Amino acid sequence: MSTTESTTATGTYTIDPAHSRIGFVARHAMVTKVRGSFTEFSGSGSFDEENPANSQLQLTIQANSIDTGNADRDGHLRSNDFFDMETFPEITFASTGVAKTVDDTFEVTGDLTIKGVTRSVTVEFDYTGTAVDPYGNTRLGLEGKTTVNRKDWGVNWNAALEAGGVLVSEKVTLEFDVSAIRSADA
Repeated sequence: MSTTESTTATGTYTIDPAHSRIGFVARHAMVTKVRGSFTEFSGSGSFDEENPANSQLQLTIQANSIDTGNADRDGHLRSNDFFDMETFPEITFASTGVAKTVDDTFEVTGDLTIKGVTRSVTVEFDYTGTAVDPYGNTRLGLEGKTTVNRKDWGVNWNAALEAGGVLVSEKVTLEFDVSAIRSADA
């Protein structure tokens, strides 16, 4: 991939799912972390380098594309105990505000909808730059994360441990590694 910088990052973009990851981390049995990701998602938005408040993002995740590397766990996560994916097949995020905090760091606030419940969250993103790939596409890179309480979206299932504590943490870290391609009309 070429690292040739384009003159401006301002433009309209579509997330490239083949080069992006949307994942999560949750503590399991109070002693370790389980990582997972969603393999099917789409998103688009615009980035205004001069006035970040004019930027925006929309993201749609196919909930049943959850993958933790364990088929039994994935099946349990798809059930009503967690995401009830038959009733709520999509997880969505729509930005409501973007603010530059320092240098190449942005806070993106938006409405996250899981299981039909919408709550405002703020994701801190690091802008990792732009590059022109070998096919002439201008790509924009972002890495972000935020921690949420899954119970705020009605994802309540848990099991008590014999020695105290619970099987699944309430706090879940959401992770976003995004490569987005600028539209030709930019």
